[in-house]
Amino acid sequence: MTQTKKNFSYLNKPTSYSKVAIILHWLIGISIIFMFILGWFMQELPKEAAKSSTYDLFNLGIYTWELAKETSPRSFYFNLHKSIGVTLFALIIFRVFWRFTHKPPALLSSMKSWEKKLATIAHHGLYLLMILTPLAGIIMSVASKYGIKWFGIELIPGLDIPSVRELFYEFHEIFGLLILFILVFHIVGALKHTFVDKDGTLRRMWFK
Repeated sequence: MTQTKKNFSYLNKPTSYSKVAIILHWLIGISIIFMFILGWFMQELPKEAAKSSTYDLFNLGIYTWELAKETSPRSFYFNLHKSIGVTLFALIIFRVFWRFTHKPPALLSSMKSWEKKLATIAHHGLYLLMILTPLAGIIMSVASKYGIKWFGIELIPGLDIPSVRELFYEFHEIFGLLILFILVFHIVGALKHTFVDKDGTLRRMWFK
């Protein structure tokens, strides 16, 4: 008498994300949105402005930085952008490592096949762009004359190669816009699953 073997591999799949994955998801997501706001804000700042040793974040009275020496507003916000960008890049690398070493939960069976394919493509694209965008920014900064400082600590001096800086400036902007597009798509999809499908997708990325 022969027995039919059943595939129970799905039982090894977790039903929700780990706490580390959840923390990284929200921390990286919020940081990316903040970086867009910071990027748009600092681009509008004049190149020549009075220097100061204290800066109120976005002039909103939320948090005030005390600096060791006076610097221009544009320089302050550009250095802040670089510092957070380097930190974010490290978090993203760790997130990718965590994804490869820890099984994510399977997509919900209620999702249509085209939704699963689209979600997979969007996730892979987002991971790729989350690496390429800060990497292009780092190369751009190193190719400038300013280099990279991480919250005042010099990490890499500037090489002052204008042609490389301009090239990776374009890459940084293009990759950033693509991230923004996929991020909006991701948020809209999450809202659809929460309020239209009501399938509990968003709950899997929250603490129980």
